[in-house]
Amino acid sequence: MANPSSKATVPVSQEPQTLSSTKSDGWSNSNPHEAQIMSFFKRVGIDDPHLQTYTSKDFYSNLLCNTLKTHTVRRGHVTCFATVKPSISNHFGGLHGGAVAAIAERVAIATARTVIGEDKEIFLVDLGMSYLSAAPKDAELVVGGSVVRSGRNITVVSVEFKMKKTGKLAFTSRATFHNAPVSKL
Repeated sequence: MANPSSKATVPVSQEPQTLSSTKSDGWSNSNPHEAQIMSFFKRVGIDDPHLQTYTSKDFYSNLLCNTLKTHTVRRGHVTCFATVKPSISNHFGGLHGGAVAAIAERVAIATARTVIGEDKEIFLVDLGMSYLSAAPKDAELVVGGSVVRSGRNITVVSVEFKMKKTGKLAFTSRATFHNAPVSKL
């Protein structure tokens, strides 16, 4: 058994490296895959000149709001259209799993708000995702949220992502919210 106070040393070949497109840092000379790595970062937008915009407060909302377009809103149901843009695509050209979860959360909150008044706060307790098939770049999705159950303290919302052209189910989600009255201090 190892002594807890001893510090493990990391071999030189496993030390963290910083990525740079210049040849002066020494790392790029020893890595034959630099062109592929830099191309990957370029495709996902890391070299975007507007990078500071992406680190601003509440950028998450701007990114998703530019992707989602509301179609219908009625009590217990919300339907939106989502387009798979390069900014939310993964390395394989499909909708990134994190973006799917973020869109599902946003639609679930909007759907829950159709049955829960503004006099209550809602807190996401659980978000379950099922990734059934890929949604390719530039594809349009129909994202439908519906309230499964809403009680005094708990609201459950189901969200489905379907391909607009074919109606094929791509992703499903189930969100559980805790409803709590807003405190009056």
